Amino acid sequence: MAADRLAEQFLEHLEVERNVSPNTLANYRHALEGFRQTVAQPAWKELRADHFRRYLFEQMKAGLAKPTVRLHFAALRTFFRYLTERHGLMDNPLKQVQLPKLDRGLPVVLTRAQIDTLLAAPMAVEKSDRAPVWMPQRDAAILELFYSSGLRLAELSMLTVRDVDIFNETVRVMGKGRKERIVPVGALALEAIQKYRQAARVDAGPLFINKSRKRLGTRSVWLAMRRYLAHAGIPQTVSPHKLRHSFATHMLDAGADLRSVQSLLGHASLSTTQIYTHVTTERLRKAYDDAHPRA
Repeated sequence: MAADRLAEQFLEHLEVERNVSPNTLANYRHALEGFRQTVAQPAWKELRADHFRRYLFEQMKAGLAKPTVRLHFAALRTFFRYLTERHGLMDNPLKQVQLPKLDRGLPVVLTRAQIDTLLAAPMAVEKSDRAPVWMPQRDAAILELFYSSGLRLAELSMLTVRDVDIFNETVRVMGKGRKERIVPVGALALEAIQKYRQAARVDAGPLFINKSRKRLGTRSVWLAMRRYLAHAGIPQTVSPHKLRHSFATHMLDAGADLRSVQSLLGHASLSTTQIYTHVTTERLRKAYDDAHPRA
């Protein structure tokens, strides 16, 4: 990719002018490199729709999930839109490529009883002799904060001590596209954070640290959560993002309005948040069928 002048200029444009996150920049680079590994020729401006159809066929034949394929093509579309706007490309060949439609399912949501069991797990699971004594408090604080505020995994991992405002009961979050938002934090989550910080003596820098006292990575959070899921008897396919789903759904179940939940989640579009209304409608339907004499 280093020798690919147009691609490098595009990535620089994303980083400098559009201020995308490092993760997003890495995803765009990966998508462009993946395409070039499959379709090495011709040059970017000489590509035609058939080249992209062939690439789509190769991805589907390799068994890539539809959402992954669509993410790769979203990066390519953004790149070719950049080429038309900045580098004189007359015709965008990707406009002629039809992608597979997603099989859109409802988000997986934990019940409140499952949430309670999961949140209690860090202090109930037997501690490892090799782990610092403060680690259960850290993990309890992480799970409480996930469910209390509906943060994304990357957002939680990047938090610093200064981001948590104990007095105003909020946390400052840097979301997608480096958009900052202020999110309320519940009393139980704040209490868990305070207990962890005191036990681990975390006074500044990254909020959540590993045993080497470095910032806790997203993979480490996911691996720790799997252990507690097993203890709570919840399928280990449940990811940290499912706590975000649960947060949003339980908020709507309790009467929160859709716009407020959109703001809390940091969704740019209300349509992204609306999928959670389908989950609550399903629950209402079940409650109706179970309870109404003429259902």
